[in-house]
Amino acid sequence: MSNILSVKDLSVTFDVRKQGAWPWTPPRKLHAVSKMSFDLKAGECLGVVGESGSGKSTLARAIVGTVPSSNGNILFEGADLANMDTRQRRVHRRDVQMIFQDPLAALNPRMTVGDIIAEPLVTHEPNTPRKEVKERVAALMERVGLLPNLVNRYPHEFSGGQCQRIGIARALILKPKLIICDEPVSALDVSVQAQVVNLLMELQRDMGLSMIFIAHDLSVVKHISDRIVVMYLGRQMETATSEKLTTAPEHPYTQALISSVPIPDPKLEKARVRPILEGELPSPLAPPSGCVFRTRCPKAQASCAAERPPMIDLGDNHFVGCPYHAPAQVIVTK
Repeated sequence: MSNILSVKDLSVTFDVRKQGAWPWTPPRKLHAVSKMSFDLKAGECLGVVGESGSGKSTLARAIVGTVPSSNGNILFEGADLANMDTRQRRVHRRDVQMIFQDPLAALNPRMTVGDIIAEPLVTHEPNTPRKEVKERVAALMERVGLLPNLVNRYPHEFSGGQCQRIGIARALILKPKLIICDEPVSALDVSVQAQVVNLLMELQRDMGLSMIFIAHDLSVVKHISDRIVVMYLGRQMETATSEKLTTAPEHPYTQALISSVPIPDPKLEKARVRPILEGELPSPLAPPSGCVFRTRCPKAQASCAAERPPMIDLGDNHFVGCPYHAPAQVIVTK
């Protein structure tokens, strides 16, 4: 199966000026994403996990094009999106759509649901007859679990789960090839989360979509993803299949993340040993030298501060960015 997306050494850096600094004072560099590399196959779902501040959302926005990349390549079906101007990228914009974290804030409160869903279609296909636009909107609303007769209502009249379904319908109206879900269920109740995740899985299967799914909850990511990328402070720590990553993680950070997922069996939960991370997430304005995780890593050595560790290929599409990696048997519930 061929790759629909290949990200190569992607970096995103922002200039941050200190409050009260003189205008001629050079800004500090915030390294939100640093040399990320991964591939996404057609029809595959790639999960991205990590703590808040790991650069997950910035990575998603760089792929979509809402923030500029500093270095690297974003190859979508062979075309380098990272090195295109706005006009060139517009040709590919319809094929890469995004579902945002806050469903209500992502919708224009002054537009009806029908106009919100139809807006991308009207923008990219302005010659589409109005009757066809209405038919496609109604069909898509029904497909995502919304009654078509609600087409003239406004976003504030819907629940959070319904607003997220509206956002999904808006992202799918152009029949894209790649959907990027930026924590689409984090603002929803647990019962609604399951409904939205199952809906996304059905849509991916029925429409042949490729998907990048960003979330904090590893059990949710494992349920929907074929492979998982673990990020920490803008860098890639480990990449593997969801089964491999959640049952035998190699990187100390991955092991700590997975150990935080509770097991419903009280005896197993009480008996297992949890690796505890010391300290707090460092500032991306002043990341640690070498391995950025070394300040919180229980396996850190003096050599970890010297240089950034390369990604080690363990075979079977399993990559880990730690020379002192060791497998751990961890069970994550479905």
